[in-house]
Amino acid sequence: MAGPSSLLSLNSASGAYRASRDMVAEKMPAIAPEQAERPSFAEMITKAGADTVQTIREAEAVAQNGMRGDVDTQQVVLATLELETTVNTAVAVRDKLVEAYQEIMRMPV
Repeated sequence: MAGPSSLLSLNSASGAYRASRDMVAEKMPAIAPEQAERPSFAEMITKAGADTVQTIREAEAVAQNGMRGDVDTQQVVLATLELETTVNTAVAVRDKLVEAYQEIMRMPV
């Protein structure tokens, strides 16, 4: 004998089936391919590296200006925190790239 929970699930499943059978499928518009070319992986890595170096240089400049008293302490702290985040991200990406390279080198040919 079927329990009450199995009857409920059977009833709800058949109700959902009937409801989906009555639905009319709407035609989805075709997705047009992007006209612009996507950057290659090497270009993305190059841009990320350049952005990282630029962030480091900007943070160092803010720190030097802070030592001279030209910049507020809060701006120096914010630049230092951004620098720390950028360096941590760069190190994590580097570690993943090295790990992937080592994994590829271990593959039998």
